[in-house]
Amino acid sequence: MVFEHVLVVGAGQMGGGIAQVVAASRRRVSLHDTVSGAVEQALGTMQRSLEKLAEKGGADPAEVLGRVSLADDLVAADLMIEAVVEDASVKEELFRRADEVLPPEAILASNTSSIPITTLAAATSRPEKVIGMHFFNPVPVLKLVEVIRAVQTSDETAAAIVALVEDLGKVPAEARDFPGFVSNRILMPFLNEAAYALMEGVAEPEAIDTIAKLGFAHPLGPLALADLIGLDTCVAIMEVLHEGLGDPKYAPCPLLRQYVAAGRLGRKSGRGFYEYA
Repeated sequence: MVFEHVLVVGAGQMGGGIAQVVAASRRRVSLHDTVSGAVEQALGTMQRSLEKLAEKGGADPAEVLGRVSLADDLVAADLMIEAVVEDASVKEELFRRADEVLPPEAILASNTSSIPITTLAAATSRPEKVIGMHFFNPVPVLKLVEVIRAVQTSDETAAAIVALVEDLGKVPAEARDFPGFVSNRILMPFLNEAAYALMEGVAEPEAIDTIAKLGFAHPLGPLALADLIGLDTCVAIMEVLHEGLGDPKYAPCPLLRQYVAAGRLGRKSGRGFYEYA
């Protein structure tokens, strides 16, 4: 299966990064977001990212960006990758609309961190062509893509997406459709426990993150990583895990909920566990 034209829905951190990586693979990309100015902002971020990569021998930024076009709405393409807000009802409605707009042979993929792919597949008339493609942030740098098969996903669809991931220069790792898949089922309790350690006064944020970085050889400490992901996104993922697995260890730390209620969402809002310029 050849993916010459890819529709990316959602122009935030993840969607913009996905659009950049797909365009760098010499594919045509249509980038759509319902938020006014989001695509233009994403293009600016992509420009800066590509310039940094070009200094290290990467592709010409103008050439890559020339393959990305702004889409005012959903358009016909060979593949849709959605990267919208981590809300099941929003994603399900998007998949229903995409099912109507994209040709019958097109694959519909989700970059969700935790929402069941099986549920998204059931919202369409082509459940066998629905799959999860969970990229990691920052998308242009990190190699992993978690490929999640719904109960309905066909072998042909899974094989096509694994091949695409490899062609994008990434490494696919296949997972079954359980809450949080593999990555967030392991990661979120780690971030949550770090938030509890801070809330209970065990240590300050810098100490918690230093212990994780130097003690566990992690490039980022758990609190800094939560800020990068977005504290609201972390809470949303934990709630899916808590509901889906029924284990209280996945319930979000009260401090996380408090910060989200206060608008302290991490890097994207300028303040989370740390302050950002």
